[in-house]
Amino acid sequence: MTDNSYFVILNANAGTAHATGVTAESVGALFEANGLKATIEANNDRDLNERIKDAMASDAQTIVAAGGDGTITAVAAALVGSEKSLAILPLGTVNALAKDLNIPLNLAEAVAALATGRSHWIDVGEVNGRVFLHKVVVGLIPELAAGREHIRGRQTLSAKIGFMRYFFRRLTRARRIAVAIETSQGERRVERVQAIAVASNAYDEGPGQIFARHGLDRGTLTLYVLRHLTVIDFFRLTTGMLLGHWRSDEALWIESVKAVTIDAHKSMLNVMFDGEVETFQTPFNFSIRPRALSVIVPAVTVEQAVA
Repeated sequence: MTDNSYFVILNANAGTAHATGVTAESVGALFEANGLKATIEANNDRDLNERIKDAMASDAQTIVAAGGDGTITAVAAALVGSEKSLAILPLGTVNALAKDLNIPLNLAEAVAALATGRSHWIDVGEVNGRVFLHKVVVGLIPELAAGREHIRGRQTLSAKIGFMRYFFRRLTRARRIAVAIETSQGERRVERVQAIAVASNAYDEGPGQIFARHGLDRGTLTLYVLRHLTVIDFFRLTTGMLLGHWRSDEALWIESVKAVTIDAHKSMLNVMFDGEVETFQTPFNFSIRPRALSVIVPAVTVEQAVA
């Protein structure tokens, strides 16, 4: 059983938190109801890095990221290599890591699960010295994600229709980019791609398994090279993911590596970094840090991992 002292970094502006009116008081009440001691830090006016420093300096052995994937990745980066563990209260829109670890998406259930949770060590990826938990994507996908940001928080029909028009217009006009890929084995090649993703471990293939990972401690990176993406490719890939046979799609090339360098002609490129669009300097130097992060997960997750 985990230590019952927690430091919670709450991002009340995260997708689910904002929509449901989560507050420091309501989160604190849930911890108290489960017999757990918690310090709730909910001042979103402060810099996130300063809030994380306070958490690291506290006596709490478990730091709780209560927010979306961006908050979780930032907290995890500080915890890598430390003696503290990460706990997750999934309050974002996607909640990718929480789903991979079978953490309840319901807030009350997620807090209750901490009382009997177990520590589980997972891998983290690293690119140019920054830790990521899911994947980093270069190419067309970050451009599409940037368009999504314009409608975040807007649920009107006109906003959704506007985004779909933007999405398919970008697909029809997208150009491939040339990238140089060099693996840790010393192999170097140049590819013209629509997009390339580097993921920590590999995504599962199976009916309904869309960007889901069962194993997070296999010690590998996985390259997903999307050579082309027309509207037809998009619908075929989407259907393949739903039916569970997307890995063999003709538009994709997949490879597992321990490290890889990706370079391009431009010195700066937009990437999708764990779901957030950021600008990175090239080349991108990727590596995997095996079992570098302790995460508190429901006991059933640990049982499944060792089964």
